[in-house]
Amino acid sequence: MQLTGTQTLITILAIALGAVITRFAPFILFPETKEPPIFITYLGRVLPPAMMGLLVVYCLKGISMECSPYGIPELLSIIFIVILHEWMNNVLISIGGGTYLYMFLIQVIFC
Repeated sequence: MQLTGTQTLITILAIALGAVITRFAPFILFPETKEPPIFITYLGRVLPPAMMGLLVVYCLKGISMECSPYGIPELLSIIFIVILHEWMNNVLISIGGGTYLYMFLIQVIFC
């Protein structure tokens, strides 16, 4: 089924409206002049580390310790990320450096 021009335009407008609402809603619901509820403050404190943990688990879920390379590229990349982050204290450099090392390991060393 192919969409008409009108249907495509309505879809784009609906997505744009949804994006605008989700971007501006926090500023409307929690203005700077008011203290946010304790629960919202708590979520703002605990969700970022929880999401990082979730992403790490998701990225490592497919590793097999029964066949080559036995998770070695992933382990080396994680160690490199931790060392790089402790040294540079920059998330983007840590993630970029770890990604580069992982890609190098799986495409050149462990291919």
